[in-house]
Amino acid sequence: MDALSRDPMRAVKPPMSFGKRKRNKIDKKVASVFLLLHLLCIFAPFQINRGAFLICLVLFTITGLFGITISYHRNLSHKSFKIPKWLEYLLAYCGVHALQGNPINWVSTHRYHHQFVDTEKDPHTPIHGFWFGYIIWILEEKDGSIAGMNRKHRKLDNASDLEKQIFYRFIRKTYLLHPIALAIILYVIGGFPFFIWGTCVRTVMLLHSTFMVNSFCHMWGNQPWKTNDFSTNNWWVSLVTFGEGWHNNHHAFEYSARLGIEWWQFDIGWYVIMFLQAIGLATNVKLPSQSHMHKLAQT
Repeated sequence: MDALSRDPMRAVKPPMSFGKRKRNKIDKKVASVFLLLHLLCIFAPFQINRGAFLICLVLFTITGLFGITISYHRNLSHKSFKIPKWLEYLLAYCGVHALQGNPINWVSTHRYHHQFVDTEKDPHTPIHGFWFGYIIWILEEKDGSIAGMNRKHRKLDNASDLEKQIFYRFIRKTYLLHPIALAIILYVIGGFPFFIWGTCVRTVMLLHSTFMVNSFCHMWGNQPWKTNDFSTNNWWVSLVTFGEGWHNNHHAFEYSARLGIEWWQFDIGWYVIMFLQAIGLATNVKLPSQSHMHKLAQT
């Protein structure tokens, strides 16, 4: 049974269509970068070779799995486990190259999402329809824009733990220089094919995988836990997001380092954290208690 049919409140007030909301101006700089990346991907079929395809997969894993899923999301946003500072910074730096924002802004946005999940104050709320939750929120000049959301976050002071650290402040100030430097290095090493596949295709793939969690996993899927929001579990989203598709699990137990709670729920991010724990690098690994699971289980 999907989320819309399970929750009686949704039958009364379904998510609003995008056409019924006030449209804000598009942030031209952000939209231009997004458009350019997608246009450059047109060259991908004509610039593919074994090395370019391999570098795309390797960097997709490094920046997506280690950077976004393990570092930005589970470690920095939710403090689901602790790791030595050198490893924390290294993994966070991997996330910088995903081109999804610097650690302070990404964490602030995500914490804001959890604080006001599926309401008007949620940065990528689904109540304005699929496309708003998928991508429009990040392109708008006001309210849902990156700049607008960050202004609200500073007022909430919800990422002060990162703002206190010199490393994260430095990354915020020099953010775009790092992905640009990587793109130049890829071009020098492997020419246009490495640039297209290692930067453009890989970045676009990562962006859309994150967008799917923000939208699909708040509109379609199942809800094994009573979370009082629209979050759902989607196994097929988990396959391309290193386990992030178990989103109802995550909203039920947002402190948990493990998103795929059931043994059959594929969660590669959790497998990496287990390995780090086994070799002594990850400590204070948080998991949902049986009492908490029993309390939130759907009957």
